[in-house]
Amino acid sequence: MLTEIPLTRPLTPLLDSVNSPAQLRALSEEQLPQLALELRQYLLFSVGKTGGHFGAGLGVVELTIALHYVFDTPSDRLVWDVGHQAYPHKILTGRRKEMLSLRQKGGLCAFPNREESEYDTFGVGHSSTSISAALGMAIGSENQGLTNKHVAIIGDGAMTGGMAFEAMQHAGHLKTNMLIILNDNDMSISESVGGLSNYFSRIWASRTYNALREGGKKALESMPNAMEFARRTEEHMKGMVSPGTLFEEMGFNYVGPIDGHNLEEVTRYLDKLKELPGPRILHIITQKGRGFAPAEKDPIGYHALSKIVAEPTVKTVRPPETTQEPTLSTPTCVAKIKYSDIFGQFLCDMAEKDKRLLAITPAMREGSGMVAFSKRFPGQYQDVAIAEQHAVTLAAGAACEGLKPIVAIYSTFLQRGYDQLIHDVALQNLDVLFGIDRAGLVGEDGPTHAGAYDLSYMRCIPNMLIMAPSNENECRQMLYTGYQYQGPAAVRYPRGTGPGITIEDTMTALPIGKSVALRQGSNVAILAFGAMVETARLAATTLNATLIDMRFIKPIDEDAIINAASSHNLIVTVEENAIMGGAGSAVNEVLAREGILISQLNLGLPDTFVEHGKPTEMLEDCGLTPEGIQTSIKLRLQKLPQPLDKQPEKSA
Repeated sequence: MLTEIPLTRPLTPLLDSVNSPAQLRALSEEQLPQLALELRQYLLFSVGKTGGHFGAGLGVVELTIALHYVFDTPSDRLVWDVGHQAYPHKILTGRRKEMLSLRQKGGLCAFPNREESEYDTFGVGHSSTSISAALGMAIGSENQGLTNKHVAIIGDGAMTGGMAFEAMQHAGHLKTNMLIILNDNDMSISESVGGLSNYFSRIWASRTYNALREGGKKALESMPNAMEFARRTEEHMKGMVSPGTLFEEMGFNYVGPIDGHNLEEVTRYLDKLKELPGPRILHIITQKGRGFAPAEKDPIGYHALSKIVAEPTVKTVRPPETTQEPTLSTPTCVAKIKYSDIFGQFLCDMAEKDKRLLAITPAMREGSGMVAFSKRFPGQYQDVAIAEQHAVTLAAGAACEGLKPIVAIYSTFLQRGYDQLIHDVALQNLDVLFGIDRAGLVGEDGPTHAGAYDLSYMRCIPNMLIMAPSNENECRQMLYTGYQYQGPAAVRYPRGTGPGITIEDTMTALPIGKSVALRQGSNVAILAFGAMVETARLAATTLNATLIDMRFIKPIDEDAIINAASSHNLIVTVEENAIMGGAGSAVNEVLAREGILISQLNLGLPDTFVEHGKPTEMLEDCGLTPEGIQTSIKLRLQKLPQPLDKQPEKSA
């Protein structure tokens, strides 16, 4: 049992000899336990250097070895769900040395990626997709007359997603030749493994049992009622000792549960199930964080790990403002607080005042800062598991009965509930507040988790109120504003901390659709949204530009836009969202509708998927740093005609 993250590379002679699954398959079965030990040690070491998800990976070390040992990868297809557990897979498929570049710019992706390796058969990052993808692959192989195998590896958490069951129903109907590995690491589907269930599992996986099963069916076909009697007898016997009745009813041959850390047993079952026809499911029990004592004790806390090597903290100092700065109250800088914690505290404060509040999350309690709330107000809390579509429609139904639902969800996952957002909430103008976390670039997890599109995909929906705070206090006040608003509202905020502004205990609703001017300059007006306000402040100071914290994306402050256009020669918008269809587009639309002719510059995320790296690196690549903003503005100014001293004329 390991108790500490290795700070120096451990000795892994057997693992070092395995640079491909083919070399793994050349090992004897007696060598596999040693390989598992070395793989765990190296996994801990590498993630300690890079940070990343590792609890799930520790739990599937034996399974990963067994899969590549039994199946002829990459010809046989392995599809990992979500991908949190795929680090051992990466190590065993020729990327051991590159693991030290994991989640770094230009290095390995945090999730399986088709462009990275032929062993990554499907790009993932969101949950519950593996069965659908593997089924599509299996159908494609069958249509081409191929006999390669297809395996979907899905966790018990991802199995709560409705998409997984939609795919299983289809696979059962088609009787497609595929295998599903249900990795149950939280005991959420079955109780602990017992001797009787293990005994029956071995029977159900055997060729003899399945041959008798099919032969018996043929023999009973001519006997009245015998076939139905035999089917029900088998079903009831399995139902007494196994949780697999549901899967059997969907057309799957269910086997399990078995001990997922017994490498010999897992290998034996996979070897048997590999040759069986039709849809099969193997249910294994594993322990998240297996082999690392702290992670076994606290699997949630050790779901992911930050780098062990300490890095110097860089403190950003706000430059002094010019004498043209308007007289405003100066916020006090304090210790920085995560936006998710601000949201969690808001929930607790509002729940004390209003019993109508119902907080809903699709399996994002910890990440959304809802742990304290869930314990203090369990009657006003609903975790619906990985079911984003259900979460949104559940909120709509609750709103119909007079509750005030708040849906805590990441920007990238709200994409999965988009139809429900439009059809079930906005169309009916229901009173639902969305706390949208992880808006903008999220860093090392890369494009699968980036919140790059929420402003674009929400702005076009009627009845929506959309806000983006520039600091901690604005976040709290916007959440309160959205709570008081009668109708669908959204507050989108970034991952991590804000600039360090004092949060007022008193909650005050902001004037809907009104911006705040932070500094008055000349020639250039910068209209900044959300987290980009502080970045744009530095650029505005250097360029002596006007800076406006727009606050609202919808309804947008049209008066502020028109006034800025009347006294400046260039309007610049800055946002951490896709430029196409984003907040800058909203500003452009106002100017076009009013017939105002003025030069415009929209800065934001480009029309590409921004690859993983440190957040600062990603923002720099997108030109969203103070220096990048200054450079873009200066280049645009060089293309402008001589400054005019009059208001731009409206077009005819």
